[in-house]
Amino acid sequence: MEKFVYRDGVLFCENVNLRKLVDRVGTPLYVYSLSTIKENYLNFRDCFKDLNVDIFYSVKANSNITVLNFLKNLGAGFDIVSGGELYRLKTIKVPGEKICFAGVGKTVQEIQEALKYKIFIFNVESLQELEVINKLAGKFNRGQKVALRFNPYLQRLSTISHLSTGLKKTKFGLPAKDILKVFKNLNFYKNIDICGLHMHIGSQILDMANFRKALKEFKSLVSLAERYRKIEIVDIGGGLGIDYFKGRDLSILKRFCSQIKPLIKDFKAKIIIEPGRFIVGNAGVLITKVLYTKKYNNKYFCIVDAAMNDLIRPSLYGVYHRIESLIKKRKRVNYEVVGPICENTDCFAKKVKLPLLSSEDYLVIHSAGAYGMVMSSNYNSRLQIPEIGVMKDRYWIIRERQILKDLILKEKFVDIKPGGGYG
Repeated sequence: MEKFVYRDGVLFCENVNLRKLVDRVGTPLYVYSLSTIKENYLNFRDCFKDLNVDIFYSVKANSNITVLNFLKNLGAGFDIVSGGELYRLKTIKVPGEKICFAGVGKTVQEIQEALKYKIFIFNVESLQELEVINKLAGKFNRGQKVALRFNPYLQRLSTISHLSTGLKKTKFGLPAKDILKVFKNLNFYKNIDICGLHMHIGSQILDMANFRKALKEFKSLVSLAERYRKIEIVDIGGGLGIDYFKGRDLSILKRFCSQIKPLIKDFKAKIIIEPGRFIVGNAGVLITKVLYTKKYNNKYFCIVDAAMNDLIRPSLYGVYHRIESLIKKRKRVNYEVVGPICENTDCFAKKVKLPLLSSEDYLVIHSAGAYGMVMSSNYNSRLQIPEIGVMKDRYWIIRERQILKDLILKEKFVDIKPGGGYG
């Protein structure tokens, strides 16, 4: 059930009036419906309840510790790609056995910390990384479980190129021949337990054809690897997309389940799936205030107080986010919605039909719960914005708005003179 709905012309998140919320908290701000996150997670889990499947939420989609703890309390595991994400999970006391660690560039320090914490499994992306983990595991955690990430070398994927990770030209994973070479020589890796295979072909996937093709190749690889060792864990990755145009759509999950379950039901191993965007994407919005409007050359511009540093996806990928007015009005015109940053790319929408706007109006940018705040920055020395969690008729500030002194908190002032001396 959609949690962002209009009541008497005002947008609510669950039972919280968002117009009243911005009066108290200010803008820009992110707002998350925790009930939506809960429903999305439980729906995803229940789709696979008849199989030996564990859900490991992809932390990179939204890493706020309140959101992570909320998912922990629902029983989720977690897929991480950095030592910082591990630190977040340690802070909220997620057990090591509920964590898998992927990523192409794990540092020695990150690997050591993960080994000490006794995480469930590493998803390994290169032969050199495998050697490093094997060496360090001899000191920190002998018998550490490891899976090798398979890159199926697809020719194309039905998502934008920036989000396609299962193509031959990308940096991710290993070809089948290298994986089988490892399994033929397991005695070289005495400190680790290479017991799994992993695959993740990309993000924002709605067309299942390429996913199914890759999964069939993955199944063949599992069969070949089992000539040398029983495969205990198969991780088929995540990447299930959402509808950025119309909003929350559970039929996407039903389609995914109906097409993927027949391909994985025969696995005797534990199956891991790593949803991220599907869990949190449609659960969040970015609310922004209209600063100015102007019209020239028969074109309407709306300048808002949010910018590409707050939500970079439209600028970085050229993708669409649905935009609505916080308060419903009748007369509508086409606007280009832009932010205050000194870049032409600081644009949320080139042409979106909105009510005739004026200063003091507010806009809502939908489907901003994933890859929003986590990708934000202080570009132009702009303050990072707050995050609000909503459940029923209550809300909590789960990240404070930065203040000016936060901008230079880690900088060190040295009064260097033009001649080379300093004060």
